[in-house]
Amino acid sequence: MLTRIDLRGTTVSPREVRSVLPRARLDVETAVDAVRPVCEQVRDGGLAAVRELTRRFDGVDVADVRVPPEALRDALAALDPAVRAALVEAVDRARRVHEAQRPSDVTVDVVAGGRVTERWVPVSRVGLYVPGGLVAYPSSVVMNVVPAQAAGVPSIAVASPPKAEFGGLPNPSVLAACALLGVDEVYAVGGAQAIAMFAYGVEDVAPVDLVTGPGNIYVAAAKRLVRGIVGIDAEAGPTEIAIIADDSADPQFVAADLVAQAEHDELAACLLVTPSVELADAVDAALVDRVAATRHSSRVDKALSGQSAVVLVDDVDAAVTVADAWAAEHLEVVTRDAASVAARVRNAGAIFVGPYAPVSLGDYLAGSNHVLPTGGTARHTGGLSTLSFLRAIHVVDYDRDALAVVAPHVDALGGAEDLAAHVEAVRTRLRDDGGVGS
Repeated sequence: MLTRIDLRGTTVSPREVRSVLPRARLDVETAVDAVRPVCEQVRDGGLAAVRELTRRFDGVDVADVRVPPEALRDALAALDPAVRAALVEAVDRARRVHEAQRPSDVTVDVVAGGRVTERWVPVSRVGLYVPGGLVAYPSSVVMNVVPAQAAGVPSIAVASPPKAEFGGLPNPSVLAACALLGVDEVYAVGGAQAIAMFAYGVEDVAPVDLVTGPGNIYVAAAKRLVRGIVGIDAEAGPTEIAIIADDSADPQFVAADLVAQAEHDELAACLLVTPSVELADAVDAALVDRVAATRHSSRVDKALSGQSAVVLVDDVDAAVTVADAWAAEHLEVVTRDAASVAARVRNAGAIFVGPYAPVSLGDYLAGSNHVLPTGGTARHTGGLSTLSFLRAIHVVDYDRDALAVVAPHVDALGGAEDLAAHVEAVRTRLRDDGGVGS
């Protein structure tokens, strides 16, 4: 079922590894051309444009895009008790992790009378996007809202696509998760128009400073288009998993995790990197039954037979090299001494160590965040966290004596850069009369 890529006996560069490994390619730039008029329509037409685009793309005529408070309360009251209990536990675990991420302000006394303080300040307002495509994602509400709250963001808004089957409201489980977290500003708006609404603001919807949350290619394209007007977390692509495993791994566990990732999307990429041909054969055999039995078998089959593969390597060291080059959104390490192997990995959105830490745990209840970098961007970008909602502001506090000590160095550097006014801005403060120098 899985294509095999044999890298045994070869030494390839990270660039070469990336060129031979499968991954779904999304032409976000082309999608930008498609969503540009959508975003411009929202920018120029405001709420009326949002409603018209919602009719066009979602087939729903929403009289008021803001979800009424009673709909939030009713969704939470009607939520299956088992699902509510799971969400409560997910929130508790995520909050413990994300509150611990908040850095403290740091003051450094550079010289006597001169200090620099680094203050961590939350953005004032965020727009959190929760997708509503093939399935509903109340867990994404948790993953976006909890770190924003941990950072201390004072104004939080959520947007999720409206559904005709729910009376033009987002999925009730999404609304229930918002209510559970105390978020009462929720909008029944999806796609590029939701991102534009947050970025530009419309009647009764104030613009935000930052937009976060996963979505389809049009959401990613809209985020690219408005970046700079607002901050964004990332341009999320199709989900992906890489598994480093040796002959100690249980093939049924590995197969189950490949199927679990593939059920997200037929564009999901699933990679098994192993030095064991025996494990690869056993996983292939296990996949046959598991794919046939799973609920979304057609979607899973397309993902596994498409941009997915088994990569055969000489040893676990080579497997780490391959995984680092691919830079997976999710990386499982299922080997002997898995913790030490995982510690050597440099590029991954999140790392899951050992046979009892599957990606599914991270999706819901590990306490970690599941909004993670895709498409190889884990080489330079981390996942959503409390830090995503904070900015570091340097506060410079010098007295006259401390400024006088450093003034000759300002003279030298300002002169070297031919910025005489920079020098004068310091020197004028040090003259007794405070006047203009000759």
